[in-house]
Amino acid sequence: MIKILAYPLTAIYFVLFGLILVVFHPIQWLCFNVFGYEAHKRSVSILNLFLIRATHVLGTRYTFKNPHNIPTNRPLIIVANHQSMNDIPPLIWFMRAHHPKFVSKIELGKGIPSVSYNLRHGGSVLINRKDSKQALMQIASLGKYIQEHNRSAVIFPEGTRSRNGQPKRFQTNGLKTIMKHAPSALLVPVSINNSWKMLRYGKFPYGLGSHLKFTVHPPLENKGDPDKLISVIEEQITSAIENS
Repeated sequence: MIKILAYPLTAIYFVLFGLILVVFHPIQWLCFNVFGYEAHKRSVSILNLFLIRATHVLGTRYTFKNPHNIPTNRPLIIVANHQSMNDIPPLIWFMRAHHPKFVSKIELGKGIPSVSYNLRHGGSVLINRKDSKQALMQIASLGKYIQEHNRSAVIFPEGTRSRNGQPKRFQTNGLKTIMKHAPSALLVPVSINNSWKMLRYGKFPYGLGSHLKFTVHPPLENKGDPDKLISVIEEQITSAIENS
């Protein structure tokens, strides 16, 4: 019965999702080209708030726990597990004071209203997963960017999303590269739970009544042996991932 109800609600959600992207595309263009970075950044934050609100049609709820007083005057490297594309709007909205930028696959850089424009113009980088040299160069440039401008980089070291919520082993090369090029950045581990449940039936219909939970762990200084740091971060993140 729940899955049957999910079909019409998912159709409504997709219409809302598409409308939001189409409406915000010219808003982003105007903000970026007329008013500059700060206006564009605000438009992207509001876009992602609308995307979060659209999921309420599916009965989706959100809990974002961040009890830490994380400074806004220095760069951050936000490290998280990855369960679905629905991980991204809450990270952008709830961490908006830190100007989050993303490492994204190159295919998303064109053809998607609002999303592609932001990835190309908002400070994120696009990587070719088939070209490791290009990918590492782009990740290095993101590290330099956040170091210079006190922005935040969001990276999902698992590489691909977990389809059942169970964490995958970290692939460390990208994370090490960004740590190297942003030496003053704070490392901020984040555990994400239940995002995968929105895709429990596949891409259509979406799952109903998912409770997405984000837990921000205590930040770590980017000092010392990077392998040991990454091991601590991975343990922090995985320890707070709920069993499916």
